[in-house]
Amino acid sequence: MSKKTKKHKERNKKNLIILSIIFMILIVSCTGYIIYDKISQNRNQAMYDEIDTNIEVPQDIENNKIITENMKKVISLKQQNEDVKGWIQIDDTMINYPILQTTDNDYYLNYTYKKEKSKYGSIYAKNECDILDNNSNVIIYGHNMRNGQMFNALLDYTDESFYKEHKTIKIATENEQSNYLIVAVFKSRIFYQNEENVFRYYNYTKFNNEESYNDFLENCRKIQLYDTGVSAEYGEQLITLITCEYSQKNGRMVIVAKKTQE
Repeated sequence: MSKKTKKHKERNKKNLIILSIIFMILIVSCTGYIIYDKISQNRNQAMYDEIDTNIEVPQDIENNKIITENMKKVISLKQQNEDVKGWIQIDDTMINYPILQTTDNDYYLNYTYKKEKSKYGSIYAKNECDILDNNSNVIIYGHNMRNGQMFNALLDYTDESFYKEHKTIKIATENEQSNYLIVAVFKSRIFYQNEENVFRYYNYTKFNNEESYNDFLENCRKIQLYDTGVSAEYGEQLITLITCEYSQKNGRMVIVAKKTQE
């Protein structure tokens, strides 16, 4: 065997060893990430599961008004964190969470209701909104987590058959339990500041007159994925649920619903 051939073989052997080490590092890193992600997922779900077993409602409130289980959760959690404003639930989905609200719209993107840092964040209302004001549009955000948690289930509303089985959104505050009937479902995006003549649905937080209310709904209908057949009238409070969706850059999945008297 010539010197040149021997050196070539040694070089190939070293390269193979280096590639093997890199491959092993990648396997270990990927496995570690998967394990960490699963632990985070389980920890996040467990945090909400434990709420059901740790509800504490002052006795005078318990005795003096009729309250639902979700109202009890709001009352109990507000004793831990005054930023808890309500509870949102959509039956037969994983959406069953407290609603947070604070002056910083970015805070609960990355923190739980316990004010612990988390990539799951919280379900939270835009700070300009007033859940107690019937002339308002309460804009509620949540992450789209691929494992199904937080607002991931909103993407199921792209399917009209799913909508037909899940038309109602439940919202509880410490004072009342309300149902919201879905009016429109659409996909949109976050628009750049220099874009003109676009529908910035996330800026409609309060309706000072019937014209602005109807303008908002008409713009929603223009881009809705299907006709729900549900209309709304000025004075009926609206909620707008928003999460990320990835069919376009800065894409968003949006659900608009109205408060009912049922």
